[in-house]
Amino acid sequence: MKYGIIDIGSNTMRLVIYEQSKSGRLRERENVKIAARLRNYLTEDGWFTEEGLRVLLDGLLTFQDVTRFHRLHDVKCVATATIRQARNRDDIVRIVAERTDFRIRILSEYEEAYYGFLAVIQSTSFHEGITIDIGGGSTEVTYFYNRELVDYHSFPFGALSLKREFVAGNVPTDEELQTLRAYVEKQFQSLPWLKQRRLPIIAIGGSARNVVQVHQMLQNYPIAGIHQYEMNREHIVQVKKYLRALTFEQLQKVEALSKDRADLIIPAVEVFQTLYETVDATMFILSRKGLRDGIFYEQFGPIIFPSVLDESFFELAQDYEVNTNHVQHVLKLVIQLFEQMRSLSLFPLTGEDLVLLKRATHVFYLGQYVDEEASSQHTFYLLANRTIDGLSHRDRVQLALVASFKNKTLFKQYVQPFHTWFTRAEQKKLRFLGALLKFAYSLNDTKRNIVNRLQLELQQETIVIHIFCSQSFKAEEYQAEKHKKHMEKMLKRPIQLQFHLEG
Repeated sequence: MKYGIIDIGSNTMRLVIYEQSKSGRLRERENVKIAARLRNYLTEDGWFTEEGLRVLLDGLLTFQDVTRFHRLHDVKCVATATIRQARNRDDIVRIVAERTDFRIRILSEYEEAYYGFLAVIQSTSFHEGITIDIGGGSTEVTYFYNRELVDYHSFPFGALSLKREFVAGNVPTDEELQTLRAYVEKQFQSLPWLKQRRLPIIAIGGSARNVVQVHQMLQNYPIAGIHQYEMNREHIVQVKKYLRALTFEQLQKVEALSKDRADLIIPAVEVFQTLYETVDATMFILSRKGLRDGIFYEQFGPIIFPSVLDESFFELAQDYEVNTNHVQHVLKLVIQLFEQMRSLSLFPLTGEDLVLLKRATHVFYLGQYVDEEASSQHTFYLLANRTIDGLSHRDRVQLALVASFKNKTLFKQYVQPFHTWFTRAEQKKLRFLGALLKFAYSLNDTKRNIVNRLQLELQQETIVIHIFCSQSFKAEEYQAEKHKKHMEKMLKRPIQLQFHLEG
């Protein structure tokens, strides 16, 4: 099934076509954007001009060609600030209905804020925070607690309207930027629930996306993906300083920046920095999911996922045809191994390590879906570079390192681009967790679930692992003897395996 939505914004118009994946989640298949800048056609006294209507209709007729090609009949079409604020909005809606396939639904300020909030909590694991969505003609902020919307506000400014009001040329002067900042700061200070909250800010929309992409470019960021990318105040200032040093012609050529946002990005960065300082934020995070996703989340429910991360792992299992029966049995074994090694103080392990190990068990060698021979390489690449809702980029790389473990050489190759992300001790622990997981998987090599339980004991310097089986265990014994060496090297002790047939 395919579904389409048209988002008529103040700066851009966009058609997005989604398709339901095997897991039932919606995946983006087509994304058609038009830089219409409809805000420029809204007069000071609030009338949307004839020329603006022509631009709007031209864009919608372009989208209509695409939706008819895909045979989409029920396309959602929503409009935000510019059409909402137009005094002749009823005429706009009527003319669009007469001349195109679409019926415009004008979102209220609350709806625009709510759908952005909904997209954030459905695609991240934050339980409390501030969201911001800078559009072309308005800026929505929300405060949520326990994943429920508590406060919202729609400010009467966006990146395009700020540029029109405060910036005479294509890039702001120091004085213009100072005046713009003072205005935005006054607006934010008017909301008591924003001030000094010391919470994460989760940003959605094209301006936030471009800020993140510029920062990743400046950092030579080693993995793909912008969803849940984290920045702090210094990072925002770094991006602003870089952009401020460029001419407008140079801004238009920045690879990480949309050309049609070249004259809007600096005002947008100023808004983000001002909000960060108003909130005294703990971090600034991008959500790639926004208003359009929120509308579909509401339609396809559940309205609020009980666990965003559980949904993500369910989706991975469906998309890569993971044998969940096999996984559940290995999970039981890996928990026994972990807990007994911790109780014997064989390796410094924590509860957080067990959480990571459990997650990695669900996606171990997931890359064999692509190619059996290079399953380790494919596993690392897929997990490190695929967006996993609910996981930060650092957590995603940790998961990839553990779930793809094959040997020390490949581990060092995988971790090399991230050597500044993890200390030597953390790298050693990740390698140990990977070795533990690989060993646990070897104990179910034939996928018959024959190992009932494990018992570890120390005999002087030797670790003895008793493995109690319900059926013949020759294949498991061979694989386990082969893979125990990775743990032996890290524990600096010999491991003796004793298989027992019981029952």
